[in-house]
Amino acid sequence: MSADVSPPVTGFEDLLAANADYADHFAYSGFDGIAHAGVGVVTCMDSRIPPLEMLGLKPGDAKVLRSAGGRVTELTMTGLVLGVHLLGVRRIMVIPHTRCAMASMTEDEMRAKVEKAAGKSAAYLPLNVIPDQLEALRRDVAGVREHPLISDDVLVGGFMYDVDTGRLTQIC
Repeated sequence: MSADVSPPVTGFEDLLAANADYADHFAYSGFDGIAHAGVGVVTCMDSRIPPLEMLGLKPGDAKVLRSAGGRVTELTMTGLVLGVHLLGVRRIMVIPHTRCAMASMTEDEMRAKVEKAAGKSAAYLPLNVIPDQLEALRRDVAGVREHPLISDDVLVGGFMYDVDTGRLTQIC
């Protein structure tokens, strides 16, 4: 019996081809996983945000954690704590952005939109929409600063990223 050695058709072929090209020119072999610029970033999953590029950083410089709305969640907080204690993070930036879908509608509106797209109930989906982005940012930054496993010598700042200009503004 002969084994079929051709790769399966999965719908990811374009991305695998791009990865093959990337791997042919791969320049980051041997990195140690430390954030060499000492930076941790929490930002939104929005594809308009290029976290490293917007900060003048390169791979290996920062730990980047993404969440809907750029919120500090339980999982992103875990990443920050690990970054601080194990991976060289000394500065943390929390960066939501302008024109964020999570800040553009109520939870009921967002849930209705998801349910319409999915064709089924999303009642169990925690959406955590953001009625006031700046207040949410201030709370998230305070939460990171006050976390018992984030020491006072770690700098924590809150910033807003403008998706139309690429500019960051420090809020807190």
